Amino acid sequence: MADPQTVKTDARRHHDPSVRGFASDNYAGAHPEVLAALALANGGHQVAYGGDEYTDHLRRIMHSHFGPTAEAFPVFNGTGANVTALQALTDRWGAVICAETAHINVDEGGAPERMGGLKLLTVPTPDGKLTPELIDRQAWGWDDEHRAMPQVVSITQNTELGTVYTVDEIRAIVEHAHGHGMKVHLDGARIANAAASLDVPMRTFTNAAGVDVMTFGGTKNGMLFGEAVVVLNPDAVSHMKHLRKLSMQLASKMRFVSVQLEALLAKDLWLRNARHSNEMAQRLAAGVHQVDGVEILYPVQANAVFARLPHEVSERLQKRFRFYFWDEAAGDVRWMCSFDTTEEDVDAFVQALKEEMAR
Repeated sequence: MADPQTVKTDARRHHDPSVRGFASDNYAGAHPEVLAALALANGGHQVAYGGDEYTDHLRRIMHSHFGPTAEAFPVFNGTGANVTALQALTDRWGAVICAETAHINVDEGGAPERMGGLKLLTVPTPDGKLTPELIDRQAWGWDDEHRAMPQVVSITQNTELGTVYTVDEIRAIVEHAHGHGMKVHLDGARIANAAASLDVPMRTFTNAAGVDVMTFGGTKNGMLFGEAVVVLNPDAVSHMKHLRKLSMQLASKMRFVSVQLEALLAKDLWLRNARHSNEMAQRLAAGVHQVDGVEILYPVQANAVFARLPHEVSERLQKRFRFYFWDEAAGDVRWMCSFDTTEEDVDAFVQALKEEMAR
């Protein structure tokens, strides 16, 4: 029998690897160091369902970032991570307060409500960020059996609009939520970008600020697949491992999720990738700022640039670079930078934007 490590493949490349756009950091491939880690973990047999050496080592790495009580549960994807985490924090009659623009409300196909069995209580925000005052619009009616009970406040760091909570802002939200007897969930799909923007360790605005449960995002920051639910306050949840299985998020070959998280977190790959994508967004914003007729909508604090420009210009530009409308009726678009975005990519895009605006 041939050695599996030397078997040739008949697979063919079906895309041009030199083509990059600004649609999503999910479009990017896997970082070479992550791919190398996957190859390192391959071969031989390891215990399934998280009993492997890589998942065990990941626990110690998570402790170094989020403290000795943090417990990580690797999962397949971000929606699964959020649904599993929110289920662990709520009763069957519970509700979750979140920003109207939150990913759990807008981009998860109703999964928190349909699969998690909980109610989302949304609040409009000017910049994607909740405040204690905004939370109070929905933080009421705990004894009213006709209303879903607010039990959790969910924030996203950084937000879906590319803005970043300060440490003090998160601490104020946590204190306010805990004062009402509610718990706090942090959606960390782009947590590395937020830490890079604030230039602080991730623990500063998570466990040190009192967040109960968070998700750690890897797919948008160089991983092939996989995220993690990280329980920061063990008293806030129960039976997480059973919920992960019930939510169809328990990987049998978990070593291949865990080793990718290890590749990001053991040293500084998570931060290098995030800093680079943030820097490319700053370069893009600076270039766009010089183009008459284009308005940047929100502070560029992470790896996203939101802009407003003529609809027909966006349509022509989309034929040259991939990106999405955010609010097509208003002409709002979103441009995302990734760990593999280059300065040449940004400069070419800005030049194309100038050309299309001049037509």
